[in-house]
Amino acid sequence: MRIGTVIGKVWATRKEGKFQGLKFLVIQPEDASGEPAGEVIVAVDQIGAGDRDKVIVTEGSSARFILSNTETAVDAAVVGIIDSVDLEGGKQS
Repeated sequence: MRIGTVIGKVWATRKEGKFQGLKFLVIQPEDASGEPAGEVIVAVDQIGAGDRDKVIVTEGSSARFILSNTETAVDAAVVGIIDSVDLEGGKQS
């Protein structure tokens, strides 16, 4: 899993049937210090993350298991909205 920040949304009025009703967010992955790390990713969100929220994202084939239909081709999914991160006694926000 990775930590990242929601930096946008993807709007797709025409999409494969299994994606109907799913919300897609653009996530900027971050390193342990909160700095951008790597290229942005698009992740399915079923928990209601919003703009600038820090989130936990799972990637790869396990991401599809958050959906009721595990045969949907999902490579990244938001699995948590972060309230705070504590690294070795120093709080990161």
